[in-house]
Amino acid sequence: MEKKKVDEQEAVPASLPKVDRFGFVKQDGNTPDGLTKSRSPLEFEREERRIRKWRKMIGVGGNDWKHYVRRKPQVVKRRIRKGIPDCLRGLVWQLISGSRDLLLMNPGVYEQLVIYETSASELDIIRDISRTFPSHVFFQQRHGPGQRSLYNVLKAYSVYDRDVGYVQGMGFVAGLLLLYMSEEDAFWLLVALLKGAVHAPMEGLYLVGLPLVQQYLFQLDQLVKDQLPKLGEHFAQEMINPSMYASQWFITVFSYSFPFHLALRIWDVFLFEGVKIVFQVGIALLKYCHDDLVKLPFEKLIHALRNFPEDAMNPDVLLPMAYSIKVSKQLVELEEEYEKQNGKLSERVRQRVLQPSAS
Repeated sequence: MEKKKVDEQEAVPASLPKVDRFGFVKQDGNTPDGLTKSRSPLEFEREERRIRKWRKMIGVGGNDWKHYVRRKPQVVKRRIRKGIPDCLRGLVWQLISGSRDLLLMNPGVYEQLVIYETSASELDIIRDISRTFPSHVFFQQRHGPGQRSLYNVLKAYSVYDRDVGYVQGMGFVAGLLLLYMSEEDAFWLLVALLKGAVHAPMEGLYLVGLPLVQQYLFQLDQLVKDQLPKLGEHFAQEMINPSMYASQWFITVFSYSFPFHLALRIWDVFLFEGVKIVFQVGIALLKYCHDDLVKLPFEKLIHALRNFPEDAMNPDVLLPMAYSIKVSKQLVELEEEYEKQNGKLSERVRQRVLQPSAS
């Protein structure tokens, strides 16, 4: 009997999956981004100093944040672009998105939506749950705490905004948020994003017909033609358009298929500066791989655009390149051009909501 106990105890560690520092199960021990490398004392001390700076900037429970942002906006912007310390990421995301204020203004609302309301999207949500970050330990267990939390957040939002309801890409956004905050916090951050607490509302990404996705793809297409003309011409010759490779960039803000450490750095900036970072990263990726992409025929080009090389995904290389790409003015001009052709987004959204069967 004693021998059996010992054997069982020894067998337990072998059955535990190896995970990276974010909780994703490692494939064959590969760690391309070097996440498991032990830090030197110097690196550790540098990170500790950085965390202390951030804690001072935020204040206890985030009390000093708004004051600091008003006083030193460029310092905040620079620090966010360098990456928010992972231990503070959840709190800072809530502060920069405006979701913390929404939570405080709506006590009890989330609980009401989860417990007492029913959603027409419940079966769709259940069907998709296991497809969201399937290699992350939090979401792997069927009907486990991760999957339950994800279901609750998505169900609550589908009730809160019945015009949007539920669309599959929302699962990756909600899942990403749940890795850094509670269910209720994640729900209100989703509300802040889609309803536009700080930046332009993004609900058009998920409405019938994906009207905002269509606008973003138009803008991206024009940016490629303008900023990377040789590649733009090659895309035209091979009949490649952004809907073939970039829709998920916008629908999930790079959280679907990009390395997690890169996605987090993009989300830091996205929540503070808005959707322009998605365009900047997209153009930077195409620019980085430009010389290879212009040589590829259709089939290989599609594959390359959906599977960028490892070295292109290094945030310390890609993001500085993205920040140097100027898009703000052109995005405004292209939005106006698109609206001349298709009507204002608010009108397109209203038409979709009023006539869902027309899609």
